[in-house]
This record gives sequence, C-alpha cells and structure tokens, in this order.
Amino acid sequence: MPARLSSFRSVFISLLLVGLAATVSAAGGGDGSHGADLNFPLPLEQYGDHETTSVIETLKGRIAAEPFNLVATVIFLLAIFHTFLTAKFRHWAHEVEHEHNEKLKARYRDPETDYDGDGKPDEVSFKGQMLHFLGEVEAVFGIWAVVLLVALSIEKGWDTALGYIDQGVNFTEPMFVVVIMAMASSRPVLRFARFCLSAVASLGKRSVAAWWLSILIVGPLLGSFITEPAAMTISALLLARQFYELKPSLRFAYASIGLLFVNVSVGGTFTHFAAPPVLMVAGPWGWDMPYMFEHFGWKALIGILISTGIYYAIFRGEFAEMDKRAKAAANSETRSRDGEPVPAWITTVQMVFMAWTVFVAHHPALFIGGFLFFLAFAQATAHHQAKIDLKPPLLVGFFLAGLVTHGGLQGWWIAPVLKSLGEVPLFAGATILTAFNDNAAITYLATLVPGFTEELKYAVVAGAVTGGGLTVIANAPNPAGQSILQRYFPSGVSPLGLLAGAVLPTIVMSACFLLLGTI
Repeated sequence: MPARLSSFRSVFISLLLVGLAATVSAAGGGDGSHGADLNFPLPLEQYGDHETTSVIETLKGRIAAEPFNLVATVIFLLAIFHTFLTAKFRHWAHEVEHEHNEKLKARYRDPETDYDGDGKPDEVSFKGQMLHFLGEVEAVFGIWAVVLLVALSIEKGWDTALGYIDQGVNFTEPMFVVVIMAMASSRPVLRFARFCLSAVASLGKRSVAAWWLSILIVGPLLGSFITEPAAMTISALLLARQFYELKPSLRFAYASIGLLFVNVSVGGTFTHFAAPPVLMVAGPWGWDMPYMFEHFGWKALIGILISTGIYYAIFRGEFAEMDKRAKAAANSETRSRDGEPVPAWITTVQMVFMAWTVFVAHHPALFIGGFLFFLAFAQATAHHQAKIDLKPPLLVGFFLAGLVTHGGLQGWWIAPVLKSLGEVPLFAGATILTAFNDNAAITYLATLVPGFTEELKYAVVAGAVTGGGLTVIANAPNPAGQSILQRYFPSGVSPLGLLAGAVLPTIVMSACFLLLGTI
C-alpha cells in the first residue's frame, strides 16, 4: 500500500473513531453531570454583589464565595509565566539530546540509526523529548489545563471537573481553527491567494517591499470575509515565503509579526461574523454588517494603512538588500513542483470546502464532516497537492482548547474590572486585559455586564480588537501565525519581542478608534 494512502487512511480512521466515540457518548446520555456541581463555575449574577462599588471588595467576596476562583487564576498566571520560559526549555532539550547522542556514539558509533525506516532515530532521549514538549508554546496551556483539571477534581470531585469540560467549555473555535488552518495551508488555496496578492504586488513590480505591503494590508482585510484564522494562515505562509526567507533583521522580523497580529485582529471588523471578539457580541447587542463598517471597519482600514506605512518608512533601508537576496535566490532556484500549475477546477473545489467550513463554523459536526471529504478530495488529487501536515493545526487547536479551558474560569475577576471603568478607561482596560486573555473572552464577559451603554459597548470591543496583537494568547488566530513563523526566529518567537513589535501599531489603532469618533 502506498505510504501516502496509508497515511490518509490512518487519519481518516482516527477521525472516524473520534466521531463514533462522540456519537456513542451522546447516544448513551452521558452528560457527565451525575454527582457534579452543576453550579460551577458560579454564574456571575449569583454572587449577589451588584451593590458593591469597590472592585477589591467584590473580588474578595467572590473568592470567599468560591475559593477555587483564586486557584484557577493562579494556575492560569503560571501558564502565562510558562510561555516566557519555552525558549529555556528548548535550550535544555538540545543540551540533553546532545549529551544523549554522545553516549550513543560511544556505544554504537552511530546515534542516528533508522532501521525501521520511519525517518526518525531508533533511540531518542525521553527526557529531551519531554523538555521539547514543555518548550512548545502551543502545548503550554494544554499542559496547565491538566493541572487545572487535577486541582478541580481534588477540590470539587471528578464529576464536577467532567461537567465543566462537557458543559462549561465550548471547544468549537479550537476545532474550527484546526480545520480552516489545514485547508488554508493546502497548495491550491495558497497558490490562489498568492496569485491574488501578486496582482496587488505587481503595482510595486513585485519587489520585496510590494509583497510585504500587499500581504500586511490586504491579507488581514480578508479576515472579514474568510474569517481571521484563515486570513492569518494565508498571510503568515505568504509572509514566510516572500519576506522571512530573505532573512530580515531580527528587529524587522519582530516588527512584521507584531504588525501582522495587530492588523489581523482589527482586519476582521468589517463584518459581524468573522472576528471572534465581534462574533461574541453581535447577537446579544444586535450588531450587523452595516453597523460594523460604520463604527469599526473604516477606522481599522485607516489604522492598518498608517501602521504599515510607519513600519515601511522605518525599515525601508532593508528592502534594497532583501531585493538582492530575492533575485539571487530566484536565479539559483530550479523548477520545483510548486511552480507547476493547479487546475482551476481543483482550486475551485477547495475554495468551496473553505466556504462551507466558514458557513457552518458554529456546527462542528458539519465542518468536521466536510473536512473528512476535503481530505478524501486532497488524496484523490494528490498529484496537484503538497503534503497536508496536520501537526501545526493540531498544536494550535490544542493551544486554543487549553486557553478556553482556563479562560472559562476567569470571569469572576474580569467582569468586575470591566464594569468599574468609564469609556476611555474601559477601552484601555480591554486592550490591556486582552494581552492576558483571549479577546473573545473579554467581549463575551462584557455581554454579561448589565447596563452597558452603546458607548461602553463600543469601547470594550474596540479595545479588545486593538490589543489583539500584543501577545500570542490575545487573539485566537495568533497561535496559527506564530506556529508558521516561529522557525524564522533564533529561539522561537519571544513574548517580549512580539510585544515590542506590536506596541506601535497598537497605539496607532488606539488613536484611530478613539479619535476618529466613537458612538
């Protein structure tokens, strides 16, 4: 059996078994609620502290009412701290693996034996692999989610922990990101996106600067229509090829990834269905597409143009050298499979698969089913496809699943903070809080705060999307972008480096949303 077909069947069977397991569980009526504390986490309105005006007193009262609130938040903060240590874990992993290889050399003379032909060494260092796992940014929140569930099981019992996962956490977005990221990174879709952006870049003679501007301006705006995760995946993949492979300075590299994250975060605000933080409030607050364009979209466009223009002016001198490297690379390249055309009908079919996924984005059974058909189609047209690598999308999905698991237990302190702020402080508070929690969680919690005026609603959403590029956890698509681009940074993407690159465009976006008229 060909290796590709065997791999496809393995993926298909695995996904099928997962689906069957879920079906059997649902059919069996196992809702995980037997013996569980169904009032966990305690709904915000049941704390009975609406009359308390002091935020500190409110938080003290909520900790007294539910001590596990503090435990969950401490674990969440430890997870955030862990993200700053991932580079150190990877360094330790390399040291351990080097030591392991030296021992193998002394024993076998060849530490890289591969007798089973799987492309991997037969004997690896378990300790080194575990350190690598701890050094994967995408794994951090999933690792600490295990700690959270253990603590919750000890404190509340296994049934409560299971009930929280089954009923208290919505994993639709992580699953959607896995599927849309895999589809968007397929060769036909990526070639089509490259063709479209190439037309824009042709206005600048397809120079490195023209590609950079096209990807960072047009790419994020696509997020309003194909969803932000898809726009992030396509933009990051094209930026990797047209920019990062030409070895920009480290400062320019961080500026570009920070700009990408901010632009994608605000680029989805032309519509009410594509950006996760907007989607959370569109229904409860009655926001539609005309409303989004009138109050957010055009301001986001101006901010994207200004931010990108400023960075272009700052780093303009580097583009000349990068153009030379691009020409040298083009002259030395031989014809590769990537240069072979993809029939239009194949591209059309795969775009239909993406459109279907976006259309049913809130129905996992439908978009996962569509994904299985997509994999079958990709196998049937394998001679026009590249290998579909599911590891990056799955890691990103794992990251987001861990994040929403933690985020579901942070409302006890975020909601009172939001409620206590006026319009401008609320904007600033939402921007800052977004750096420490997914911006969709911030806006969702805002819908639970009674008495929000239209001005306050605008402020919290504008602040949440503005701060969406400050950290990798600030916006759901960010892990996808980091997963694609991290290999171009010496020790992976540094949280502080990303923050530094995102600060300037965040300030520009803040000015646009605050100074170009609120509500």
